[in-house]
Amino acid sequence: METKLSGLVGRLKSAAGDNLKAVVLYGSAATGEFIEQHSDLNVLCIVERAGAADLEKLHPVAESWMGEGNPAPLIFTLDELRRSADVFAIELLDMKNHHRMLHGEDFLEHLDVPLRLHRLQVERELRTNWLRLRQAVLAAPHKKKIQLGIMLDSVAAFCVLFRHALMALGHPAPAGKRDAVQAIAKVAGANPSGFESILDFREGKRKEKDIDIEATLQTYLEFVEVVTNDVDRQLETS
Repeated sequence: METKLSGLVGRLKSAAGDNLKAVVLYGSAATGEFIEQHSDLNVLCIVERAGAADLEKLHPVAESWMGEGNPAPLIFTLDELRRSADVFAIELLDMKNHHRMLHGEDFLEHLDVPLRLHRLQVERELRTNWLRLRQAVLAAPHKKKIQLGIMLDSVAAFCVLFRHALMALGHPAPAGKRDAVQAIAKVAGANPSGFESILDFREGKRKEKDIDIEATLQTYLEFVEVVTNDVDRQLETS
């Protein structure tokens, strides 16, 4: 991982020159939950300018990085990031709390993240991801590997949203995925066994042959439904 990151920063600096102000590692690689088979290396770049010509210079670097199986770096100017902090409160709160500077000064330390839209973002993202999950199951062939893949592809995002749902409801918000699942299960009165099975598999604690995938998918879907509806009800009345 370190070799990949240092190589990326070197290529970014070479391509962008003095337009590149900072490079930040965030997500699971910054929280200590990185799992090479399942986790992404998430990178944010702060630039002075983000016009078409500036992005074109960075394109070969992004293309190479994505070719290695990583998501494209996020590109922001610092002013854009500050102005976006209210509508990206979930992402920026997590980034502010858990990040690693790969290049430049730590601007996140003093970044103000307004919370006035946080509750609305939590509710919207929970429902949006719930619908995406349903659509993925609806559209997918009835094959166990594909069903397992759907759960693996969505589990990390849901764990983030569960943590922020706890925060929006005034509960302690644990950083770890498993702790977030267990905590929101208690708050919503939901069965977390489906999520726990997928986290076990993701962490190498269980093998595919030891998981009843159809039953796990059923409890996984039910958990998302119960949590989403309960968080919605509680946010309406709080």
